[in-house]
Amino acid sequence: AVATASGSTAAEDLPVTQRIVGLLSGRGSNFQSLLNASAAGLLGGNIDLVISNRTGAGGLNIAHDAGIETALIDHQNYPTREAFDRDLAGVLDSRSPDLVVLAGFMRILTADFVERFAGRLLNIHPSLLPLYAGLNTHQRALDNGDTHAGATVHYVTGELDGGPPVLQARVPIEPGDDAHTLAARVLAVEHQIYPVAVKWHMTGRLTLIDGTLRKDGVALPATGHLWEEPL
Repeated sequence: AVATASGSTAAEDLPVTQRIVGLLSGRGSNFQSLLNASAAGLLGGNIDLVISNRTGAGGLNIAHDAGIETALIDHQNYPTREAFDRDLAGVLDSRSPDLVVLAGFMRILTADFVERFAGRLLNIHPSLLPLYAGLNTHQRALDNGDTHAGATVHYVTGELDGGPPVLQARVPIEPGDDAHTLAARVLAVEHQIYPVAVKWHMTGRLTLIDGTLRKDGVALPATGHLWEEPL
C-alpha cells in the first residue's frame, strides 16, 4: 500500500542524527519554505523523505525535483484510520527521523500514532492558537471582528491543534479583508516562522518534558514565542 520513488539523494548518505521527514497532502508551499531553508543550510538537518496521503499532491513534485525521496500512502486504500496510521508509522520508523513536520497534512492522527512520535511532531496552524483550532480559521477570525490573525507552530499531541505552541506570528486584519486575502497574508508569515521553529528543534534549543515546553532552558508562554520578539 506504500509506493515510493527515489530521488538522487540516497538516504544512507544523510547524517543519521539529522533526519527530517515531511508529511503533506497538497501543493506543498510550507514544504517549499522548509526546502529553501534546508538548501541554504538554515534548517539544522536534512529532509530525508516526503510522504503524501494523496495522489497528485504538488508537494511530491517539489520533493522529486529536489532529489528527495517520496512516498505515497493513499488513505483511501485503508479501511480504518488506525490501519493507515500503522503503515505510516512503519515507514517513519524505518527512517528514525529526529523530526516529522506536518506541512499541510490534512489528516487527524490517532492517539497511538501521536504517542509513538511524541516530541518529534511539529505542525503549523493558520491561527493564533488557542484561537480557532480546526478549519475555516480566517473566516472565523473575520466573523468575530478580530483585529489580528496569524499562524502558530506547535508540537502535535492527541488534542486537535492543542499541542504546546513553539512560535507564533501575528498579522493585522485590514479593512476589506476577506478569507482569501487574509489567508494569503497569513501564509506569508507561515513561510517565515516554520523553518525557524524546525531549526530550534533540530539544534536542541527546544525541550518538551511533561508537557512543559522550554526554549534555551526557559519556559515558553502558553502561546509560544512571539515572532516580533528577539529570536
